[in-house]
Amino acid sequence: MKRKTKKGKVYLVGAGPGDPDLLTVKARECLSRVDVIIYDNLANRTLLEYAKKESEFIYVGKKRGHHTISQEEINRLIVDRASKGLEVLRLKGGDPFIFGRGGEEAEELASAEIEFEIIPGVTSAISVPAYAGIPLTHRNYTSTVAFVTGHEDPEKERSDIPWNKLSTAAGTLVFLMGVGNLKKIASALISNGRSPDTPVAVIMNGTLPDQQTIVGKLQEISRMAEKKEVKPPAIIVVGDVVQLRKTLNWYETKPLFGKRIVVTRAREQASNFRKRLALLGAECIEFPTIEIIPPERWGPVDQAIERIEKYDWLIFTSVNGVKFFLERLGTFGKDVRDLHGLKIAAIGPKTAEIWQDMGIIPDLVPDEYRAEAIIECFRKRATISGTKILLPRATEARRILPDELKKLGAQVDEIPIYQTVRPDQNANMLRQMLEEGSIDMVTFTSSSTVNNFMEMFTKDRDKLQEWLTGVAVACIGPVTADTANRRGISVDLIPETYTIEALSRAIVDYFHSIENQKI
Repeated sequence: MKRKTKKGKVYLVGAGPGDPDLLTVKARECLSRVDVIIYDNLANRTLLEYAKKESEFIYVGKKRGHHTISQEEINRLIVDRASKGLEVLRLKGGDPFIFGRGGEEAEELASAEIEFEIIPGVTSAISVPAYAGIPLTHRNYTSTVAFVTGHEDPEKERSDIPWNKLSTAAGTLVFLMGVGNLKKIASALISNGRSPDTPVAVIMNGTLPDQQTIVGKLQEISRMAEKKEVKPPAIIVVGDVVQLRKTLNWYETKPLFGKRIVVTRAREQASNFRKRLALLGAECIEFPTIEIIPPERWGPVDQAIERIEKYDWLIFTSVNGVKFFLERLGTFGKDVRDLHGLKIAAIGPKTAEIWQDMGIIPDLVPDEYRAEAIIECFRKRATISGTKILLPRATEARRILPDELKKLGAQVDEIPIYQTVRPDQNANMLRQMLEEGSIDMVTFTSSSTVNNFMEMFTKDRDKLQEWLTGVAVACIGPVTADTANRRGISVDLIPETYTIEALSRAIVDYFHSIENQKI
């Protein structure tokens, strides 16, 4: 790591309540360039993916009853790294200045004469109730709200909270970090004038796919929370606005809410699929079983590009094939204009879409998104014999397409433009989740994802079948499903059209039908 001679700078950054999409744009930009990231337990760890690879990551999380490191040590750590001339980002759950001890850390930095900047975060005090369908203010209910810590400094001799004034002063009371003291909080409010029948909501893991909300009266809420085994992190909302949850509960009613779905697609391609499922309420477990890399040698590709004008057709079976081909075309100082006169065939709308974005409409896009459909289209052409076809695709692709085209009389040059390999992926976390039965579905988008998934669980092959019992399996198309079946995996659903969009809709329909069967 590059060391600087002068003092660095510290950013006290709010990570938001848990949903990674609630991170601010400014915080994300800062994460991408700092040298050191010091993060706590409430900061969603997926946010660390925005950091540069060279960054130093230091976990200083605190859980109830277990502190990895004391606040004083955290302060010294921040000052130490900044004193060495490094840019330091202190990533804190929620907002650093709302019960986040950000003020104390800022004081330490000011005392050490270290430059700092505050990047506010979306506090859980307002976001978590919103995700539970509870507006903290409403003109028909209350115009006042108070935020209160539910976990004061245990070394204090007595509470600093003026319960006699607070209990009835604000229409809505929001307690942070108060689950462990819920019984005391309810008792203090009632004994100081709050009605025992006041509606209360306790929201656990707010803004996350495993969010859980319980609603009851102030006099009974602690018993209800104990029965439901509610644990931190959780927010407590006291007030009549809680009644609005009956009609405003938008998040927990999403079609895939509470479903934990494994996405095995390559990381660089998983984003769109993951976002679609997340918008539908699912918790996506990214477990890429393939990685897309260049071919072992470029020779065959380069030779084909040098004589590109000799071909009649270019056939692309995937988005990856198009991207790698165009990138290699550019290394020769060529672009799409050099493809003038060639006809282009594309399997699937996404593959065709790349060409359309460049103003080129493919000459052939079959209705069915697999190799057999391309073959059938060419079979209907009277001039296929002698046609010169260039087929840039994955190294380990199925043989049916080039073999059948050759049988029809075409001259086919099949060139490996990319290869899929198994990434260096630790399967321990997913292994544990499967063993615990906490996975609802595993998705496969290619035969490679199936084969590599099985290979990554080679040591658990006997147990894997047991673990997958009760776990739904979704495949993007029949070819992928056939591979899964041959490997001993029972497939529950295949969309009618073989696209990510159709697969997402089919997943929703599948779980909807399962829920209806329970009724």
